[in-house]
Amino acid sequence: MPVWTYPDKARPGDRVAVLSPSAAVPARLPLPYELGVKRLTTDFGLEVVEYPTTRKLGATPAERAADIHAAFTDDRVKAVIASIGGDDQITVLPHLDRDLLRSCPKPFFGYSDNTNLLVLLWNLGIVGYHGGTVMVEFGRPGAMHPLTAQSLRAALFTSGDYELFFAREWGDVTGRWDDPETFTREPEMEPATGWIWHNADAVVEGTAWGGNLEALSWLLMADREIQPPEAYEGCVLFLETSEEMPRSVEVYRVLRNMGERGLLGRFPALLMGRARSWSRRKPLDPCGRAAHRAEQREAVLAALDRYAPRTLAVFDVDLGHTDPQVVVPCGGRVRVDGPARRITVRY
Repeated sequence: MPVWTYPDKARPGDRVAVLSPSAAVPARLPLPYELGVKRLTTDFGLEVVEYPTTRKLGATPAERAADIHAAFTDDRVKAVIASIGGDDQITVLPHLDRDLLRSCPKPFFGYSDNTNLLVLLWNLGIVGYHGGTVMVEFGRPGAMHPLTAQSLRAALFTSGDYELFFAREWGDVTGRWDDPETFTREPEMEPATGWIWHNADAVVEGTAWGGNLEALSWLLMADREIQPPEAYEGCVLFLETSEEMPRSVEVYRVLRNMGERGLLGRFPALLMGRARSWSRRKPLDPCGRAAHRAEQREAVLAALDRYAPRTLAVFDVDLGHTDPQVVVPCGGRVRVDGPARRITVRY
């Protein structure tokens, strides 16, 4: 396991880089992007620097890697934030200079397809931050959710322990990003029922590893950035699924294959993000959304029962593709206290 480096934190007034390591979605949908940049500037007091491929449609993997290198090596840049995710970041990894990134660690914020870069940084011993993209969290219509803003401020500007609290409300139904009317009001929310605990008779503290389940499955298939199973012994696994809403059988198969590889049983604790249960391609009604979340939870439990029966698991954690969203430090310390029903992360 690497020796961990928490990169120095930004301060209000500092310069931060905004990149599109996966896809230049800001070029097609500027409204949430420009709102997110505005909030970074006015609400968080940061100076935003946009890089050449942030809004360049069709940018090559090598061009996107060059922007990552430029942002990490610029001494004036104190943090790097992804504009959004995508599905192509795995092609950028071969173009990245590991020694260069190791020599100039920076806090990197992103999730979804940004799992690729977060896992690479994990392998270099650099703590990254799973959460907080410009277009989604900073560019949320109406206002940033207070729970999201609080977690992002803590992760961006402070160090030390931060206790996570479950959301009292949540939502995953979104308006059209090409419609200005969407941004005049906050998204509709519904009451949250809190976290669901499994095997909650233990206290586990370890280094966090994980990310988006689909992106991790691609890394596993390509055999990139995945270490031997023993490298993850004692770590806290965190997982979430995207707006593509993989079927429960697909979720089970990915976890089954992690189990067959000898990975799943290495993690004594799992934080499972609340499953995204609505998208424009799959606009489920409330009953269908509840069924999707329940089926995914049962798929995860079935895989744990088979390959990691003693693992402590917490479901419906507010991480990943959910609103509000808390930041998880990939490579940072996480404490999961089953008897006390508490989760603490170290930013």
